[in-house]
Amino acid sequence: MDELDQTLIGLLRRNARMNVADLAHKLKVSRGTVTNRIRKLEDSQVILGYTIKLRPESAQNNIRAWMEVLVEGNQTRLVIASLLGEPGVAALHDTNGRWDLLAEIEATSMTELSQILERIRLIKGIRSTETNIHLATYR
Repeated sequence: MDELDQTLIGLLRRNARMNVADLAHKLKVSRGTVTNRIRKLEDSQVILGYTIKLRPESAQNNIRAWMEVLVEGNQTRLVIASLLGEPGVAALHDTNGRWDLLAEIEATSMTELSQILERIRLIKGIRSTETNIHLATYR
C-alpha cells in the first residue's frame, strides 16, 4: 500500500458511502484509478467490508459493556477463537498492559449480559476478567 491507498482508506473510514467521483476529486486522480485501487484493496482483503456507525444511544435497549481478559499462559489463540465464537462479543481487541484482551459486549438485558459473562468465564485459558458497563458517551 502506498500513500494514495492510505489516503483513500482514510477517506472511506470517515465516510464509506462517498462516491467514486468525490473520492477521485479529493485524491486528484481519475475515477478509474479509485475504482481499481478499491478493487485491489478488497481483493487483497485490506478492506473487508463496509458498515455503518450508530450513536450508542440510538440502540437504547442494548446494554454495552467492556470485559478485560487476562489469558493464562500461552492460551491466547484458543481464547481469541472462543471469544470470536461468542455471539455476545461485538468486537475483540488485543491490548497491552495489565489485560491481554478487551472484549466489547452487547446484550439486550441484564439477564442476557449475565449469561454472556458466565459463558465467557467458563472459557478454558482465561485466568481472570473484569467487566465495566457502558453508561454514557461524551464524544
